[in-house]
Amino acid sequence: MSYTTEGQPQGIPSKITNFIRESLISEIVAINQYNYHINNTSCPPMVKLWKHIRDEEIRHFSMFSELLRKYDPVQLKLYEETKGHINIDFTNCYSLKSATKINIPGAIRSDIKGELEAIILYEDVVKHGKYRDVFEVYTEITTEEKEHFEELSFAIMDYDRDFGIRPGCKGV
Repeated sequence: MSYTTEGQPQGIPSKITNFIRESLISEIVAINQYNYHINNTSCPPMVKLWKHIRDEEIRHFSMFSELLRKYDPVQLKLYEETKGHINIDFTNCYSLKSATKINIPGAIRSDIKGELEAIILYEDVVKHGKYRDVFEVYTEITTEEKEHFEELSFAIMDYDRDFGIRPGCKGV
């Protein structure tokens, strides 16, 4: 399995559980990227959009985690054994605020790339899937990833008039 920049999975798994694991990796990459953008920009409209998308990516991660445990009995067993053993007290824990500022158009373009890679990965699972519940979860998440693409495309148009959706363009 190989990875593109920022860890987007690009392998060809042969088991449904590994398709799901690739999808989990994709969601973690997206969550981390959106958190980085949120914490390193002072543009309130973009922070609001990134938080909206990030929250959906977190929900996708949970949905994929449930599927993984359903189809991998070892994973489910380990989940059941582990769920009561990890209790971290975050009272004295904090994140350091970075002085880094991001290039907003570059960040948006990177986000669009990630959404497109996720769509390609997830549509491949749907195409080869033989389990109804897997099909339904991947179809729902793919639709939301396509929505993220559109939201980000409109956002980039506000920064770079030569990039993104052009007014008057319609789908082919």
